[in-house]
Amino acid sequence: MSSNFVVASDIGGTHITSAVVDISTWQILEESIARCHVNSRSDAKSIFFSWSSSISQAIASCNGVISKLGIAMPGPFDYENGISLMKNQDKYDALYQVSVTNGILDSLNTEKDIRFINDAAAFLQGEIFAGNLQDRNRILGVTLGTGLGSAVWNRGDKAFDANLWNSPYQHDIFEEHLVTRWFIKRFQELSGLREEGFKDIRTKHQNTASFDLLMQEYSTSLYDFLYFFADKHKSDTFIIGGNIANAWDIIESYNEKISRDFEIHTGKYAEKAAIIGAASLFSN
Repeated sequence: MSSNFVVASDIGGTHITSAVVDISTWQILEESIARCHVNSRSDAKSIFFSWSSSISQAIASCNGVISKLGIAMPGPFDYENGISLMKNQDKYDALYQVSVTNGILDSLNTEKDIRFINDAAAFLQGEIFAGNLQDRNRILGVTLGTGLGSAVWNRGDKAFDANLWNSPYQHDIFEEHLVTRWFIKRFQELSGLREEGFKDIRTKHQNTASFDLLMQEYSTSLYDFLYFFADKHKSDTFIIGGNIANAWDIIESYNEKISRDFEIHTGKYAEKAAIIGAASLFSN
């Protein structure tokens, strides 16, 4: 197998997607894409088994040996040493202070050069490379899903984690107002109904007063976060992704200030962007 090939994975709160990437062209080998569901509330052994299943499927789709593995991982996480620091975030509590590097290698039962990158930084870098936006001086990335990701890309450098998820906001932190669990909790408070996620809420209740109030509150919090982020890192250009961003037209329609004050690009490559970004850890 050519040294230009890297197996890369995007790990989220409910899934892992792995694929082989040719880092000479930034192309994903479509036949290598392997997606597996992950129960992030399970024990460490089960989590590592789910992750290694996806990685193994991607590797098995190619002839030869692949020795490099890039992983896009949500934070907080020690990316240099491969140790999870996630706790009380409704995901991966069983991995707190556990060596993810060793856990994956043990599950794969093989040696690999494993490198980690923040998932928001990987998403941002992948979108920029694949979308040919490298002419900009600085672009900010936001991912909205089970967690709140933030990243900064400066021209000529690799994207880095802005680590703003726990910034203070409304007697709490921003993440508690911008992620899936907020939608579930707040919609139940407003309507008395419990749904499993934002997709179910908007599919079943979009034309209700409770949904309107929900979206007004969410879009206000999101605007406040974008303003905070833009002011801190001196850029008004954003690429926004994550599962919640699939409803961007709806979100944006509830707050005209978002499109007025910021240049917004929504992610075009979904989890493929994070996979490309993770593979870029092995580029020169």
